[in-house]
Amino acid sequence: MSEFFQVSRWRPGPLLPPRDARDGALVFVVAVLCFLACLTAFAALAANRAAHGWTAQLSGSATVVVRARVNETPDSAAARAAETLAGVRGVVEAQALPREKAEALLAPWIGAEALVDDLPTPRLVTLELDPKAPPTATILDRALRAAGIDATVDDHSRWIADIERAADIARFAALGVFALIAAATAAVIAFATRAGLAARRDVIEVLHFSGAEARFIASLFQNRFATMGALAGLLGGAGAAIIGALARYFGGGAGVVPVLPLAWIDLLAALPAPVLAALIAGVSARLAASRIVGEMP
Repeated sequence: MSEFFQVSRWRPGPLLPPRDARDGALVFVVAVLCFLACLTAFAALAANRAAHGWTAQLSGSATVVVRARVNETPDSAAARAAETLAGVRGVVEAQALPREKAEALLAPWIGAEALVDDLPTPRLVTLELDPKAPPTATILDRALRAAGIDATVDDHSRWIADIERAADIARFAALGVFALIAAATAAVIAFATRAGLAARRDVIEVLHFSGAEARFIASLFQNRFATMGALAGLLGGAGAAIIGALARYFGGGAGVVPVLPLAWIDLLAALPAPVLAALIAGVSARLAASRIVGEMP
């Protein structure tokens, strides 16, 4: 019985040491890369939401420039245009802006000193449209012409196209940055794996010449670096989520800034970081280990 307990106390140690001095530096670098990748994902989601919000605001509104005809005051022409457009299907509200607001819009362009009383300032009519079935500029223009009103309709289509183009550029830029960070993470892990294998070359040679298959040797390092990648992804994703939560909390309802409205649900983008980091680490480690074992005689 004593011999049994004596034998049971002697267990073979792990082929790879549970800890290594180089592991901490690798985890730190990968965690920083995951942190930057998660922040990039947050920015991409916020930019996408901002673009959709701007597009919805522009597509849900329109502006009409009304010019008074002979024997008609600008205010009466604007009021008549608002009354006419309010009856068009899809127009939720039509409001004629007074002269003061029209001049306030013109002041940045022509200067406040140029706004004299005799200046024929056109009147503006703002329209709030049904976002589900907004009327087109052609329909609005046809209604104005039928009422004998001289006006120009701006449905913001040009601005919507510019915003959609800018949103596409932001999405592709964020995707490109994320791809570069992911590639850098894989390269760093692959380099660290080769360095770790070179430092333990004697262990690899013993396993290899003892008949251990390349798959077995590669799986040892795959599991080691996959675990490290998961830890680094967890740290980086958690750090990015904390920064995003602080920005969302102190930024109020607009998020970081009104231009980039960050939502609470956007923080869920950090959840896949540990899984993706572990996957990249495991695959990179396995390929690097298999390549080094294949170079041995």
